[in-house]
Amino acid sequence: MLRNLLLFLLISFSCLGKAQVNENSVLGKWMATDKSVMVEISKNKQNYSAKIIWFDDRLGSGKPMHSRHDTANPNPALRNRKILGMDVLTGMIFNSKEKRWENGKIYDAYHGRTWDSSAEILPDGKLKVRGFWKLEWIGKSMFFYKVS
Repeated sequence: MLRNLLLFLLISFSCLGKAQVNENSVLGKWMATDKSVMVEISKNKQNYSAKIIWFDDRLGSGKPMHSRHDTANPNPALRNRKILGMDVLTGMIFNSKEKRWENGKIYDAYHGRTWDSSAEILPDGKLKVRGFWKLEWIGKSMFFYKVS
């Protein structure tokens, strides 16, 4: 009896966490849990994107964030664009069945690489963004908390 009650509560709470997520839950400003970068996620029609609005300029070259450029970009024509304000996540679409965002591309300005990506809001409210190569289990995740 107690085991069934615990199982029921576990299922109820896990469903409750999923049910609170809607397609626009991801909109707003998010700070990485390691405090290295802040992004702002917006929506254009059905596509979600994120741009860098702040990053820790003590990392990398030591130049102030307003003067840092996308020097690692494989496309020479894009190497002069500023990192601040740059779209780093594009093309995400909300999967209402799975309550997550999928089929996006995430750009890693530090290495100049673009990866497939997905994102989901965890039951604790953190945003998990995963960049991967072909298969989701071959990749890396970053975690963010909502700022506004």
